[in-house]
Amino acid sequence: MNRRFWLVGAFTLPFAASATQLQTNLVEVWKDPNCGCCKDWVTILEKSGFSVRVFESGNEAMRAKLGMPAKLGSCHTARVGGYVIEGHVPVREIRRLLHEQPKAIGLTVPGMVVGSPGMDGPSYKGRKEPYSVLLVNLNGESSIFQKYDALVNSAPTSKTKN
Repeated sequence: MNRRFWLVGAFTLPFAASATQLQTNLVEVWKDPNCGCCKDWVTILEKSGFSVRVFESGNEAMRAKLGMPAKLGSCHTARVGGYVIEGHVPVREIRRLLHEQPKAIGLTVPGMVVGSPGMDGPSYKGRKEPYSVLLVNLNGESSIFQKYDALVNSAPTSKTKN
């Protein structure tokens, strides 16, 4: 009997882990249908292994419903693993958020920062602005989760432990 239980467990555990992983990797995105930078950000997520479901409207309504303060808004709102992702947040920081699982609403890169993921296409001619990824706490206040400088946007300049 123990042997049968072990065999059943050995076959079902990998499937349970896969289902959980798929659920965690699903990103739902609400955006404007005409926004090219949002499409570029979605493409970056997909190339990084996330499954993405896109809704071509409802960005502001979902931002409010999910508890992200309007002052921290951007051109698209997403939800992954129970967290809100607002704007052009790098995949690296999304993965870190999902790994560390802080008690928070989520992450944001307010506005539309040139050089951030999705805002870095050929039309920007290599321009990069410094920006911070903010962790939005349950009370709506934010703190720096990660800083990116203007020279090397692909690499964080300092790591803030939360």
